[in-house]
Amino acid sequence: MRRTADGAFADRALAAEARKAGLGGKVRSAAMRLSFGVVQRRRTLDWLIDQAVDRPDKVEPRVREVLRLGTYELLFSDGVPEHAAVDQAVRAARSIPGSGPRRAGRGGLVNAVLRRVARDGPGWLDDCTQPAIRHSMPDWIAERMVRDFGDSAGPLMAAMNEPARTSVRWNPLRGPRATVERGLPPTARRGEIAPEAYVIEGPFDLEGSPLWRQGRVMGQSEASMLPARILDPRPGERILDLCSAPGAKATQLAALSHNAADIVAVELHESRARSLERLAKRLGARLEVVVGDGREVPLEGPFDGVLLDPPCTGTGVLSARPDARWRRREEALLPLTGLQRELLAHALELVAPHGRVVYSTCSVLAEENEGVVEASGGTVADLRQAFPALAHPRLAGALQTRPDRDRTDGFFIARLTV
Repeated sequence: MRRTADGAFADRALAAEARKAGLGGKVRSAAMRLSFGVVQRRRTLDWLIDQAVDRPDKVEPRVREVLRLGTYELLFSDGVPEHAAVDQAVRAARSIPGSGPRRAGRGGLVNAVLRRVARDGPGWLDDCTQPAIRHSMPDWIAERMVRDFGDSAGPLMAAMNEPARTSVRWNPLRGPRATVERGLPPTARRGEIAPEAYVIEGPFDLEGSPLWRQGRVMGQSEASMLPARILDPRPGERILDLCSAPGAKATQLAALSHNAADIVAVELHESRARSLERLAKRLGARLEVVVGDGREVPLEGPFDGVLLDPPCTGTGVLSARPDARWRRREEALLPLTGLQRELLAHALELVAPHGRVVYSTCSVLAEENEGVVEASGGTVADLRQAFPALAHPRLAGALQTRPDRDRTDGFFIARLTV
């Protein structure tokens, strides 16, 4: 948690600390649940702590870290008895270097604060009328969600604080479905949105599994599988993935077309392009990787289908990326939507007459979604008949997945023609 506050990415910091401590299996899973939860709910936790102390500004940073962890265990973690959570936190506070009296004072403070949080914290949360504090969001993100989703913004933000479900995509290019099903844990079941999806309840070491090493599965949320499926690549077609890395969708396009479509995958960064090539090789996906800026890279068109999943705020995947909400800046939104509009305009230029462009983001913000599509001038195809439960509430014909309703990432998807 301290390393994340200093700028480290939560997943990388946890992996490094877990290796250093030799954590594995259930212990590592528990550490991930706690650390990710504390990072996600940092604003809510600090607000609760501040209610319980007389001088919040005088709480030492390392003591506050202990209080955050204890508060999370008391109010947001199932199965941890109150006395155990408080006792562990007191011992952690006393282990902070310092003189004997100071360590004892830290322990007393932590004990008093956490017992008050346990007693009064649920009521404080019930009475809290500020969505950004209640759901631990930056003000600018919470305000936009309330603006765009009204009364349903609360459940949406609440779901973004719950652990993301593990899901994988069956890759038919490396063997039959039955082989995958035999290799998955007993908790796995087929997905509800994409037929190639499997949802796995509970911990699963994907990259340590033979299925992953053999390229039989790809870690991917169900929502992320929809754009390629909606583009529907067919044998003999020329298909373009304009912002391709890390490559889940590009390799899915190859799988859906049974490697019979000519797929061009564009990636801005050389290192990510090489990683994409390695992924395609492991998955047996046939595609051509081109390094360049999707707005201006020389490409020989036209293409029958173009998939554009541009850089975005990632507000639809906050449950899987616990520190992402604290990295995003409101001032970056306008330049980002400008980039998205330029990329979509170029995608529409590259598509053949009567071809199709699928625009998707892992964002739930209107500026990045319907705002970009409406400004493009493209005609939005109606996807509601195929996916009636996912119909977008504001842009007719488009789709939207929600973490609270669909238990997958928050994605926006529109198919356009010119």
